[in-house]
Amino acid sequence: MPTYMIAFNDEWVPPHTNDELRAKSVAVDAVVDAMRAAGIVRFTDGGLDRSSVLCSVEAVDGKAVFSDGPYVETKEHLGGFAVIEVADDETARDWAGRMAVALDWPQEVLRFPTFEQITARNESQE
Repeated sequence: MPTYMIAFNDEWVPPHTNDELRAKSVAVDAVVDAMRAAGIVRFTDGGLDRSSVLCSVEAVDGKAVFSDGPYVETKEHLGGFAVIEVADDETARDWAGRMAVALDWPQEVLRFPTFEQITARNESQE
């Protein structure tokens, strides 16, 4: 079965009061509970923003080199996500729609490619 990530960018979310965030948390928890009941959740979490960046790491001369903060300056930052495994694109879209309604902010759906899809894409670029 294909694996998908439903995610939102922290920059897409307008400022909220703590009470509004609590209400949205309750609403989206109901959707996540339904995902769990359907047996499709692989992992879900949220509340990420620039302040949650621990470090960046890159390979330099075959060794890991760590630096504080984000690797690049960017306006975009993953805010929250769910990784699900469902039968098809339409089902993934349906669950993303439920999350968008519960949170009242946009969601993006990404399909993780299979290894075969990655290698075929690489071969076509050569």
